[in-house]
Amino acid sequence: MHYKNQTRILAATDCIIFGFDGLNIKLLLIQRGFEPEKNKWSLMGGFVEPSESPDDAAVRVLAECTGLKNVYMEQFQVFGNPDRDPVERTLSIAYFALIDINKYQNQLSDKYHAEWFLLTEMPKLIFDHEEMVKLAMRQLRYKAALHPILFKLLPPKFTIRQLQTLYEGVYQTKFDDRNFSRKLLSTGLLVKLPEKDKLSSRKGAFYYELNHSNYQENFEAFLNLVPNPDKFF
Repeated sequence: MHYKNQTRILAATDCIIFGFDGLNIKLLLIQRGFEPEKNKWSLMGGFVEPSESPDDAAVRVLAECTGLKNVYMEQFQVFGNPDRDPVERTLSIAYFALIDINKYQNQLSDKYHAEWFLLTEMPKLIFDHEEMVKLAMRQLRYKAALHPILFKLLPPKFTIRQLQTLYEGVYQTKFDDRNFSRKLLSTGLLVKLPEKDKLSSRKGAFYYELNHSNYQENFEAFLNLVPNPDKFF
């Protein structure tokens, strides 16, 4: 049975994978393997098969294009401009993730020349993929302000400098060192440890860990870490 007089529309998924290498936030791209725009830089995308859910398709497409598996991706928007694909009318269901590059580097496949790019050095992308990246980054920043997702990219114990570097990467801005440290410690959401990191300076920097129990009740305190939040969301 089919619905009468209805136009068939293709459904695809596109995966926006951000990664943190310890110093910078980067974006994973591939060279498209088929026409149109073959060999141009692209997000990891592919069509949803009749037997798949969009979530299943996104997992499959990411693995086929890059080799990456067991990556938690969040669906965040459908892109459906009528002329977004020059071949056929196609809706794309977009997913994004933020991962630790070092943990997944060994999985990366060279099938489609997958490569990490600094956000400031991102090449021109096909179709509406640059818009996808822009909106995915805004969603990531919003999530990072409300949930402890960035802490999953840090070791169990970390320095304030390490956390500041991560925040600066996500928000693509430079925070004042003293203000960031003061605001961070004023949240009361970190536990200071007796150990120090002696590698970064002679004096050393104390390690901290996230107070998970206190975080659930006071997570909004982290919103103060980001100056002018309206500029990012």
